[in-house]
Amino acid sequence: MNLRLMVMVTAGVLLLAACAASESADQSPAVASETTSTTEAVETPAVGALPVGPSALDTMNADEFPDPLIDPNEVISGGPPPDGIPPIDNPVFLDVADNLDILPENEPVVALKINGDVRAYPIRAMVWHEIVNDTVGGVPVSVTYCPLCNSAATYERTVDGVETTFGTSGRLFASALVMYDRATESLWTHYDGQAVIGVLTGSKLVEHPSPLLAWGDFRSTYPTGKVLDWTETGFSRDYGRNPYTGYDDPDNTPFLFRGALDDRAAAMQRVVGVEYADSSAAFALEAVSGGEGKATHVDVGFEEVVIFWLAGQASALDAGEVSEGRDVGSVGVFIPKVGDRHLTFTHDGTSFIDAETGSVWSVSGEAVDGELAGEHLKQLPHRDSFWFAWSTYQPETSLFTG
Repeated sequence: MNLRLMVMVTAGVLLLAACAASESADQSPAVASETTSTTEAVETPAVGALPVGPSALDTMNADEFPDPLIDPNEVISGGPPPDGIPPIDNPVFLDVADNLDILPENEPVVALKINGDVRAYPIRAMVWHEIVNDTVGGVPVSVTYCPLCNSAATYERTVDGVETTFGTSGRLFASALVMYDRATESLWTHYDGQAVIGVLTGSKLVEHPSPLLAWGDFRSTYPTGKVLDWTETGFSRDYGRNPYTGYDDPDNTPFLFRGALDDRAAAMQRVVGVEYADSSAAFALEAVSGGEGKATHVDVGFEEVVIFWLAGQASALDAGEVSEGRDVGSVGVFIPKVGDRHLTFTHDGTSFIDAETGSVWSVSGEAVDGELAGEHLKQLPHRDSFWFAWSTYQPETSLFTG
């Protein structure tokens, strides 16, 4: 990592810790009334049927723990203490229809749809908080985003029938967010939703697709949806500014990464990672993007998927302001079928079109015009991420670069 980038990233991480500390200690009464410590504001759910044991936040080597799934020595401090990067535990939302211009069109949001309930979580907020504990479509979920590996993932926050919430541990594994559940304080890797150290080791969370979309595409596809109000988080942050300026660069080295890097691609190469049909594959962004939009039919394992890419989304981790980042586009990954009917997709320079019916589709996999209007493609969870992270968590992955 060059010296300039190291200083910038380190300063960004230390700033997050300093901001959290100032809110819990040295702030003025006026500021304190508006910002609260996350750990004090959230009631830890009853443990119920979950096992009881030591906190993995206190020790990662307790005799009571099952064998860890990762080397505890590789779980290192990122700077802040637990919840020093404070999750949003009481999110407030606005109606999209009344706030169409609340964000620049190209700003990225995490898009989540469960049981008809559709919500956008702007990355301008997620980059400062990393976790939003929410209930969407009646399902308790944690919406998570790791800036260091540029990955969004949403998981159900119910473990063995017990509802809990998740916090930031302040630790990293392979330069990626490590979470903890507030019921048992086990450690979980954000990237794959698995408990890796603590009494719940081996448990795995249910994931829901939550791609990164440009705000303009989200609002046009989901005009009756909701968007997180980042002015009502309970914390004071410079929302809209990117604290990781210059990080999204294929020539960079991942921050605080330990271990061997897979040299099949540059560590910071952007990829679309897909795990499906007991196989995993990564597609270099350049291989699945181009022009104003592109549809790419590929096989993952022995199953066909289609990757939609649409220009118009800014990288959140490039320029000093999120909206000023380079265009990396929005991605959706789908099974190319409606019922038993196989579909073949292209992008005609304006829209995604299926060859079989000529219907028009959004980047979110919804038919918006034509014979199939109103139909939805089955969406698969995927990672818009950097190669070092995907290859660490999916070491047997295939890689397609062109």
